[in-house]
Amino acid sequence: MSDIIAARDDGEVADAVRTALSAGKTLEIRGHGSKRAVGRPSQTDLTLDLSALTGVTLYEPEELVLSARAATPRVDIEDMLAASGQMLAFEPMDPAPLLGSPAGAGTLGGLFAVNLSGPRRISHGAVRDHALGIKAVSGRGEPFKSGGRVVKNVTGYDLPRLMAGAFGTLCVATEITLKVLPRPPMEETLVAKVASPEAAAAALSAAMGSSCEVSGAAFLPEGVAGRLPGLSGSPAVVALRLEGVAPSVTARRAMLRAVLAPFGAADVLETDASRALWLGVRDVAPFCGLGERAVWRLSTQPMAGPALATRLAADLGGEAYCDWAGGLIWLCLPGDSAHGDAVRAALAPHGGHATLIRATAAERARTSVFQPLDGALAALTKRVKESFDPGLVLNPGRMHAGM
Repeated sequence: MSDIIAARDDGEVADAVRTALSAGKTLEIRGHGSKRAVGRPSQTDLTLDLSALTGVTLYEPEELVLSARAATPRVDIEDMLAASGQMLAFEPMDPAPLLGSPAGAGTLGGLFAVNLSGPRRISHGAVRDHALGIKAVSGRGEPFKSGGRVVKNVTGYDLPRLMAGAFGTLCVATEITLKVLPRPPMEETLVAKVASPEAAAAALSAAMGSSCEVSGAAFLPEGVAGRLPGLSGSPAVVALRLEGVAPSVTARRAMLRAVLAPFGAADVLETDASRALWLGVRDVAPFCGLGERAVWRLSTQPMAGPALATRLAADLGGEAYCDWAGGLIWLCLPGDSAHGDAVRAALAPHGGHATLIRATAAERARTSVFQPLDGALAALTKRVKESFDPGLVLNPGRMHAGM
């Protein structure tokens, strides 16, 4: 285990980075460690512990803005927002249960670093789309800030979007400012049986192409569907969520039923049951509690998703389902192998990328956890890394070897 340096404020974070840089040491950046098993295994000299950097520094419900220090628990933030009838609109996934940790174990900084958005991604965008500002320390040991605390004051280079999803390889985020939105008072989910993956893709496409304002759209094959709340014993279905005030949801439900009519009748899950279902879809509940069986997250063309998910599950003996109207595939495989070459070969004709979210440490070490970069993208990524962290101090190799 590497030595631990605990930092209590921005100054101590900068001191720690400068000390490591001058000594030729590397740093693993850690908050609560709930996402440590995502990405390539860390092999660093020191651990920079940010767990003391907690607390909400600004919350103005009327301005729809919140700022908090990086290690603030996400559950604290979500509880505060819920008390004011607001939410993180990108519906961030909580990967902790999938990785064997208690639900809600993560922090704001970890949420920001991995950029894992949930089902509402199709209607509200990703984590990075809601990032207004960031305070951070670069790999040079230089504190900086970018963006602002209200949308109209966000000027200059959009560094928060760049840092979101960088897994702490470009900077050490110490405070993050996010846009928040009102929480819909009502939601319903229409669940329709589908005869085939092709029918599922057609139904999802029809719903997303309508004016029904669908905020969640998933294809749940038989077996997977039956392990989600409200769908016990269910055959293969598409699930479509509507959110808003009651009159609007009621009107759009009628519209969506008409859209789905060619595919068959649809049942309705009301607010509480709907929220439980989408929480399970968001956090990959069907694949939790299965040890270290490999779990992949594939992003691809929505129309290709249901058929690709079905074929991968059949060919590799696993299970899969689709979120994001078919554009996001969650794939769980049996045994110890991640089958990286087979997964990426099947994905290649459709475009997109595959990320290994859960696997044994040995599989994570020998498999390309993130989508391999082509020549031009690899060169660009290397230049960005060198701009912020020329000494390769921060989480080196976490995403790609040599960076």
